[in-house]
Amino acid sequence: MGAGISVFAAEGETAEFPGLGDIPEGCVASVLVHLDPVEICRLAGLSRSFQGASSADYVWESKLPGNYRYLLDVLGEEDRLAKATKKEIYARLCRPNPFDGGAKEVWLEKRTGGVCMVISSKALSITGIDDRRYWNHIPTEESRFQTVAYLQQIWWFEVVGEIEFRFPPGTYSLYFRLQLGRASKRLGRRICNLEHIHGWDLKPVKFQISTSDGQHALSQCYLDEPGTWIHYHVGDFMVAASDEPMRVKFSMIQIDCTHTKGGLCVDSVLIRPSRSRKVRSSVPNGG
Repeated sequence: MGAGISVFAAEGETAEFPGLGDIPEGCVASVLVHLDPVEICRLAGLSRSFQGASSADYVWESKLPGNYRYLLDVLGEEDRLAKATKKEIYARLCRPNPFDGGAKEVWLEKRTGGVCMVISSKALSITGIDDRRYWNHIPTEESRFQTVAYLQQIWWFEVVGEIEFRFPPGTYSLYFRLQLGRASKRLGRRICNLEHIHGWDLKPVKFQISTSDGQHALSQCYLDEPGTWIHYHVGDFMVAASDEPMRVKFSMIQIDCTHTKGGLCVDSVLIRPSRSRKVRSSVPNGG
């Protein structure tokens, strides 16, 4: 009997005071707009008002980059997503989105909405790439493009690339993803053939980046850590406005012809917001 009275009393008190479900969606949305996308999704399960507010276009519009319609146009998705909610568009852009015949991918960082891009080795200009005495395109599961350019031996090493794109305002870092040695699997275990590695300890590789608005950076380093995928930082560039495309040129060269060099895998070039920069990484799939 006493227990029953206590239950009715608790229910009466609960009904008497407002809870999370009584907060208007507009008020909840005004709070969620200041949180990052991951936090917004976590709070969606608190109540119906939080669930409704977490799907509001007003909230997700603020998370999308200012030029998101340009991104949709590049990906050929603008018409298909014309009636999609801003949350659906954000989720779509957070996936790896191939373009330019699959040679490039662009996506948004889930937490920040920053634009990232990766460019396949097949979209780069590589000296001697058509001569199988020097280079081969080899299949591998360790690249998001399922193939890398493998150098056996060469005197003149030069890899050059260019991208013209409307990046949102901010500072970006550019990297080459490289590995000394040729990885494969044997009996389910990863092994790396180091047979052709030579010449990279004699002279450093020179990295260079330049932009259409006059920015320029130059760096150099020795390639090391055989058997490990590494993102070698080339340089940073700043985008002030996304009204016009910016042309970014980048290269890596080692053209001292006093010695040969070989045993190098060239996977891709990564561009991402500088705030999330990782100078050296062994991420298996280039993510």
